[in-house]
Amino acid sequence: MNAEHPSTATSQRSDGSRPDLSNANVREDLALAGRCALVHLPSGRTCLLPLRHHGPCDFHGPDEAADVVSAEQ
Repeated sequence: MNAEHPSTATSQRSDGSRPDLSNANVREDLALAGRCALVHLPSGRTCLLPLRHHGPCDFHGPDEAADVVSAEQ
């Protein structure tokens, strides 16, 4: 997926739902917090950038992702 031309699978619908939540490569708790939440499956690291960010993903470890989720609640 190219950041300049995001696929419709990662876009939000007009009702705010994300159709990509059913994918194994998207972490649901982060996605619901408005983050990209794309998981790099071989490493288990997750992108913490905002949804539909420009440029490449910025992957972080599970501890950092858990901190983001707890801060968003």
